[in-house]
Amino acid sequence: MSEQEPLFIDGKDLPGFHSLLGYRQVSWEENEAVLELELQPRHLNLGGVIHGGVLTSLLDIVLAQAGTYCPYPGRMRKAITLSLTTTFTGQCSGGTIKVTGRKRAGGTRIFNSTGEVHDDRGNLLAIAEGTFRIRSGSDKPEGVPI
Repeated sequence: MSEQEPLFIDGKDLPGFHSLLGYRQVSWEENEAVLELELQPRHLNLGGVIHGGVLTSLLDIVLAQAGTYCPYPGRMRKAITLSLTTTFTGQCSGGTIKVTGRKRAGGTRIFNSTGEVHDDRGNLLAIAEGTFRIRSGSDKPEGVPI
């Protein structure tokens, strides 16, 4: 993790939809981001295992973060998801999951990231691949004011 503290630390500090998920930012640096989520009953589907929408949402967030790190306090970079493919590989119903995203390639406006979700025993729950477009003003490292 870089010396710069992440923009959001835990679920209570997150805006909008992010607060509903309630994840915690573990690290965020150039080309990589990591989130953790302690599973609650609200994250489970009718079968009692983590909902695919929760996994997909977390992967969407962390893959976008992997390409939008901003080291400048009080500023941020933003991206729009162009495509996202998620493959579910496992299930869990409790504990803490770890979601990792890595930027793999890209130019000045478009980038690609991949990511994985693991449970607290190291089991792979989902993988994803996404393509994102940097929003106007976010193409420079200093981003835009929060």
